[in-house]
Amino acid sequence: MQILRSKLYAIELEKIKAEKQRLKGEYKIPGWGNQIRNYVLHPYKLVKDLRTGVESSNPDSVLDGNLEDFIAAETNL
Repeated sequence: MQILRSKLYAIELEKIKAEKQRLKGEYKIPGWGNQIRNYVLHPYKLVKDLRTGVESSNPDSVLDGNLEDFIAAETNL
């Protein structure tokens, strides 16, 4: 019974690990071109999240920390 329990526990740990990896996504080496959001402040104002496609025409609010729209879109992926 102990062996069966340990095997089931190992399977459950593997499922949790796989789910965490799926949510985390693929690791990319930080560098030029691996940006998350574009901020355009002049001549027009726009912030675009490149992963989710969410856009905001109020960059001042985003720069002040109002990221709820971006976070909600990311958690819905």
